[in-house]
Amino acid sequence: MCEEGGRLYADALRAGRIARAEVECAPCLLEFALLHPDPDDPEWLRPVPAPVALAQRLNPIEREITERRRLSIRLADVFEPFMALSSHMTATTDSITVLEGGDRINAALNLATSQCQTEVLTVQPSDRYSERSLLRGLERDRPLIERGVRIRTLYQHTARYNPEKLAYVAQLANGKVEYRTIDELVERLIICDEAVAFLPVRDDQQVALELRHPGLVRYLIKVFEFMWGRAVPLSAGAPYETAPDGITEIQHSIAKLLVEGHVDEAIARRLGMNVRTCRAHIAKLAQALGSGSRAQLGYLIAQSGILDREQ
Repeated sequence: MCEEGGRLYADALRAGRIARAEVECAPCLLEFALLHPDPDDPEWLRPVPAPVALAQRLNPIEREITERRRLSIRLADVFEPFMALSSHMTATTDSITVLEGGDRINAALNLATSQCQTEVLTVQPSDRYSERSLLRGLERDRPLIERGVRIRTLYQHTARYNPEKLAYVAQLANGKVEYRTIDELVERLIICDEAVAFLPVRDDQQVALELRHPGLVRYLIKVFEFMWGRAVPLSAGAPYETAPDGITEIQHSIAKLLVEGHVDEAIARRLGMNVRTCRAHIAKLAQALGSGSRAQLGYLIAQSGILDREQ
């Protein structure tokens, strides 16, 4: 009911009737059946008493509530025999949850980070989806920093040359945040308060696992700490220095992956660069070793001893 309709309905109740012309500005009164034609004079309308009007509105709602209660009782009766059988499964099903769809994944992440009190660990490989999520990550991380939560993030070395990531890091630089880079990362990882971890299941980031099993979370923390200890602080100098043999650190990483049998696309993904850049580094590596073919390059890498160099 609009404000004007409420005023006119009150006038009609006080006077016992109201002129039809007066309510033309408030059609809601007729739509809600609060007025009906005066049988003695068609130019006038009589109000429906408020208790009657209220009952007309409440009766359908009360019938629906009653039916819903009956339905809930029937459902409880149907599932009651299975409740005891399912009780032993609670610990297992709660510890690993499959999240499907970006909205559900982000909702779970938002909930976990909103409850986080001490530290968030993240591994963020560069890929074609990561830049799209920077803004969402900023919205999620800023409240954490304001609460004094510590954040440690691992990127690939290529993040040092990514303007979007550097701008993102700069916006959070005043908090308890540390960033390090490493030559290669395999997959994304987020851990909150040593209590819950998130892992993607598909490359399109549309299916993820929410892990709350203490043993699994502890294991993933150990994996993170292993990589963290070998990573370089983002504030340090560029890690791609050229060694005396003329091979840069990034080319050394590529050489190792080539010998392991990875194709260009897989190498680019693990090192956080596009395929074109990866192939340019492979060409420079081949030139440095004097290779004339891809097959010869693998042989020369093995023979050169560059893989014996300490990381």
